Amino acid sequence: MVDFQSPTKTIYTDPPCNVSTSTSHLRNTLLNLKDKSLLLLLMEISSLSKTVALLVLLLATLTTLSLGQGNRGSGSGTRLGYYRSSCPRAESIVQSAVRPAVQANPTIAPGLLRMFFHDCFVNGCDASILIDGPTTEKSAGPNSLLRGFEVIDAAKSQLETACPGVVSCADIVALAARDSVVLTGGRSWQVRLGRRDGLVSQASDTANLPAFNDPISVQIRKFADKGLNTQDLVTLVGGHTIGTAACALFSYRLYNFNNTNGPDPDINPAFLPQLRALCPNGGDALRRVALDTGSDNSFGNSFYENLRNGRGVIESDAKLWSDRRTQRFVQRYLGGRGQIGSRFNAEFGRAMVKMGNIEVKTGTQGEIRRVCTATN
Repeated sequence: MVDFQSPTKTIYTDPPCNVSTSTSHLRNTLLNLKDKSLLLLLMEISSLSKTVALLVLLLATLTTLSLGQGNRGSGSGTRLGYYRSSCPRAESIVQSAVRPAVQANPTIAPGLLRMFFHDCFVNGCDASILIDGPTTEKSAGPNSLLRGFEVIDAAKSQLETACPGVVSCADIVALAARDSVVLTGGRSWQVRLGRRDGLVSQASDTANLPAFNDPISVQIRKFADKGLNTQDLVTLVGGHTIGTAACALFSYRLYNFNNTNGPDPDINPAFLPQLRALCPNGGDALRRVALDTGSDNSFGNSFYENLRNGRGVIESDAKLWSDRRTQRFVQRYLGGRGQIGSRFNAEFGRAMVKMGNIEVKTGTQGEIRRVCTATN
């Protein structure tokens, strides 16, 4: 983060009157719909009644729309309860690995949340971010400071003991992200499962990840490329309510922003001394600073309050308030902890479900890795 589902529809009709074509023939016509041109289809059903013809045309339209959507955020191929029979304890096993890790080290929670985001934005949610190697995604600059890989490995080890070769690493990452939010005070959501693990992981593919200094127009484009809209952008970036950023990612805003010899004007002047004290000019570039001042280990909508008050730490976050296209969505999440705070929690879960179905691999695509750090 710089840190969704076409239901299958079954239509029942009574047998039409005065139609000589058999029911089985109509069924075969529908099954072959994807492989025939519309012209041939119309010729084949010319003997049908107008009612049936209209029904077939409607199904053709729905099929075409479904095929055109692919897996980009549609949820195609993933479903709730995917491991209900094959590995019924899958979710509880992942939770048993995440919970003690976060309790022992709270920085693990934002690390696992960012890991899922960075994985989904590069070739889809396929756990390609987990593969070890000098030129894999894990080695790329944007992923170099991610935390929690050992938690995924621990969950996978337990799952391989309980249900060998069943649960994908991609699904483990999705579940761990959800559990991390819950353990830090956020609302839970149901995770659709059934992803398979990718076979390719290249550091160069991370070039299009949203960056800490992206202007709003670039952020909107990068999210749109993944089937996510502007509201999804503002909602998912709200994940920065937990976690930190290294001084290296924002100290340029404090001293010589855009070669002005002054700070970024989006920074509240009262907040500037605090940031400069944490990240002195020429100081430790790796020092970590909370992205949501005063609430870096608690999941909630205070992140948006800080944006409104000029206390956004990284530039891409701060721009969410200063740009009209995104400010209106930030405004929706502002206020107390009552109904408005609940709105953010609910919307965050919805956006995570949508993001979690970006270009997923299902069926015979990819594989189920035996270990998450290497392909089989």
